[in-house]
Amino acid sequence: MKKLLSATILVLAACLFLFNAPAFAEGNPVEGAKVFGANCASCHAGGKNLVVPAKSLKIEDLTKYGKNTEEAIITQVTKGAGVMPAFAGRLKPDQIANVAAYVLSKAEAGW
Repeated sequence: MKKLLSATILVLAACLFLFNAPAFAEGNPVEGAKVFGANCASCHAGGKNLVVPAKSLKIEDLTKYGKNTEEAIITQVTKGAGVMPAFAGRLKPDQIANVAAYVLSKAEAGW
């Protein structure tokens, strides 16, 4: 009986962990355009990268560097990397998700 109870608790705990894992919110590209214009365009106007030109926001570069998903862009914007600053604390999570949706939609459309 103890083994059955232990197994049941283990299965319930695994289910809670799996189904309560945070998911990335799907962003709104229209709202993301506003946030991008106010916070990102100074370095990334037109999908370019004025600081590190090889790492533009064009779909080819996003793909090359593994940044071609909303989740990857959210992580990049949130944490920053290299010379790009982190925007956690400056932007709300929904704003970051919106920027990611905007960037990916523009990249897929060729900017």
